[in-house]
Amino acid sequence: MGGGREFAISLDGVRDKNVMQLKKLNTVLFPVRYNDKYYADALASGDFTKLVTLLLSNSAYYSDICVGSIACRLEKKEGGAIRVYIMTLGILAPYRGLGIGTRLLNHVLDLCLKQNIQEIYLHVQTNNDDAINFYKKFGFEITETIKNYYTNIDPPDCFVLTKLITTSQANK
Repeated sequence: MGGGREFAISLDGVRDKNVMQLKKLNTVLFPVRYNDKYYADALASGDFTKLVTLLLSNSAYYSDICVGSIACRLEKKEGGAIRVYIMTLGILAPYRGLGIGTRLLNHVLDLCLKQNIQEIYLHVQTNNDDAINFYKKFGFEITETIKNYYTNIDPPDCFVLTKLITTSQANK
């Protein structure tokens, strides 16, 4: 990002009017195509789904670029408790390493804490070491391996990463 540019990060809610931005990002970021239910779940999750806009400025111009997103689904467990499933979290390659993914995940973890949601989980392809290490920094643990979870991508296996949230450790 160098070159004298300054930037600010804005987290924006996903709504009917901008859901196409989420669709475009997902096409670029992930080897999986998502169906209408994914987008319906993302819209229904409210503040748990966000687009990241980078507001760039230098002496010549200002611009804003949608560079990433997090999309979650709220799930009701047996007994009525709610847990959060992270369907996707992705940042365009040129904007990785700027703390954007951390900010998105912290946003969702903070919401879980405020709403007394005690479990959050996701699926990660078994060869995605960068993602696995990222989530482990936040206290996620591999709790399961699912064989042949993905179709049309190799390897087809995934890990389930889970974090149990207590009031004393939301972002730790």
